[in-house]
Amino acid sequence: MSIWQPEADETLIARAPVAFATGEATPVSGMRWFRDNQRNDIQDELAGWPKGPTFTARSAGDTAARNTAKGVLAAAGVAIKGFLSSHGGSIGGTPGLAGNGTDISHDHADEIDDFPVMWAAPGTIARTLPWQLDPARSSEKHYRTHAVITDRRLAIVGFPYIKGNDSLIDDELLWETPRSSIERVELRDFKLGRDAKIVFGDGSWCRLKSVNRERLTRYLIESLDFFPLDSLTPAQRNTAEAFAAAQAPDAELPLVKRNPCGCFRIEVVALSTVDAFFGHSGIRTVMDESGAEVKPMERHPEDLLT
Repeated sequence: MSIWQPEADETLIARAPVAFATGEATPVSGMRWFRDNQRNDIQDELAGWPKGPTFTARSAGDTAARNTAKGVLAAAGVAIKGFLSSHGGSIGGTPGLAGNGTDISHDHADEIDDFPVMWAAPGTIARTLPWQLDPARSSEKHYRTHAVITDRRLAIVGFPYIKGNDSLIDDELLWETPRSSIERVELRDFKLGRDAKIVFGDGSWCRLKSVNRERLTRYLIESLDFFPLDSLTPAQRNTAEAFAAAQAPDAELPLVKRNPCGCFRIEVVALSTVDAFFGHSGIRTVMDESGAEVKPMERHPEDLLT
C-alpha cells in the first residue's frame, strides 16, 4: 500500500473523493460533455484519452414523457406512503437529497440544456485533467480518484478499488496544478448539492462531484491562515498538541484556524486514516480563547463544518 504524500516542506491539508459530475436534470440526466469555449464537443481532442460514449441531450418530447413517468411514479409513491401511514407503517426519505441540494437551477445553459464538465480552449489547464476522472471511462466500481489539497497544489491521485476494503490504497499521481493557477471555486447545489466548479486563471474550468465536497472545496476557497503553533498561548498550544497526540501515530502537526466566532478550529490529518470512499474526513475539535476544548453542544454555528 502506498499513499501519496507531499514534499517534506509541504503541508497536507485535505483529501476527498472526486470525479467529473453527472447531469441530473431530465434533458441531461446521466450525461456529461467536454466543451471548448464555443460549446463544441472536444472529447476526441483530449490527448491520451480512451474512446468514451457520445451523449445527446433529450428532446422536449422525450423530456415531457420522462417527466410524465416520473409524475406517475411520484403519485404512486405518495399513495403508498399514505397507505403505510394509515396502517401504522413508515417509509424513509430519499437518500442523498438532504443537505445542500436544491431543485432550483441558477445556470440553465449548463445544467438543463447542456451539462459541460470541462470548458477549455486549446492549451488551457482543464484540458490536461486525467481521463480517470470520467466515470464513463473509468468505473468507480474498480478505480477511484481522489483530490489532495496541500498548501502548494491541488493533485489528483488514482488507485484500484476493491469493494469492502476501503483502507487498501495504492496511489498513482495522475495530475497536479499549483494553487496559484486556481482563480476561484464555486459550489453548485443543483439537485444533490455535491458538485463544485473549479475555475482556472486561464479561463478554463471543470465541474467535479464529491460525496465529501466540504473537504474538496473548503481549503481551496478559504485562505490558509493557519496559526503557527509558537504563536499560540501556552494553554492553546498544549490543547492543540495534546489533541494531535491522541490521534493516529502518524498524525501531522495540528492545523489551527480562528473561526468567525472567535473560537479556534483544530484539525489533524493522518495518512493511515485515509479511506477509499470518504478520503480523509479530518479529525477536529474546537477550543476557546483560553485553550479549553468546547463541548459539542456548546459550539457556535461557525464552529460546525458541513
